[in-house]
Amino acid sequence: MTESHSVRKHLSVDIDDYDETIRRFIPGYEAMLAHAVGAVRSVTPGLVLDLGSGTGALSEILLIPGDIPSVELLDIDPEMLEAARGRLARFGWHARFRDQSFLGELPSCDAMMASLSLHHIPQLVAKRALYARIHDTLWGGGVFANADVALPSDPDERKAAWQFWADHQVAQGFTEAEAWAHFEEWGREDTYFTLDEEVAALTDAGFAVEIAWREGPMAVLVGRKSHGG
Repeated sequence: MTESHSVRKHLSVDIDDYDETIRRFIPGYEAMLAHAVGAVRSVTPGLVLDLGSGTGALSEILLIPGDIPSVELLDIDPEMLEAARGRLARFGWHARFRDQSFLGELPSCDAMMASLSLHHIPQLVAKRALYARIHDTLWGGGVFANADVALPSDPDERKAAWQFWADHQVAQGFTEAEAWAHFEEWGREDTYFTLDEEVAALTDAGFAVEIAWREGPMAVLVGRKSHGG
């Protein structure tokens, strides 16, 4: 992943239309975010980092009940970060913003979360290194929730997952040809590892791992750090 990224260019979408369009692209989007937030809330966090926060949709769901002291949003796309600032302005000092890659230095915290951002890491070795750093950065008893693509290892199941994803887009008004063209275009920047690879990487980093939710190629993986570190 480079130190610059433009969602506008990557997805060919206006930032103002992103929140509507991402739902047309991603099956189970609402449920995916809800399960990620549920995992984070399970540790009653004081400080949460939102890695590659985009327009702030994930942080907004977390902040709405009004009992989370602080969420820090990290993103290197200035347009997305500006959209998040506007979206979360009503939360005042509870939402902070940092123009920074999730590959940079991370402050210690109770929880970290990510939605559709870590697939921008192109190599498994780099992703494994990030997971290890996240584990080391979290305080004891902390949690990491990652909502993203995690493909089946079995070739037939993987083929079915891709078709499931294409069928969702067709149901949202795209043609099947457009859906498959999206996958090809996104694949120039996105790398999707298998569910088994993701679970193994989190486990090797030291997390106790659970699959909190899964639908087609989408999953919410939760890593919990022991209280003893």
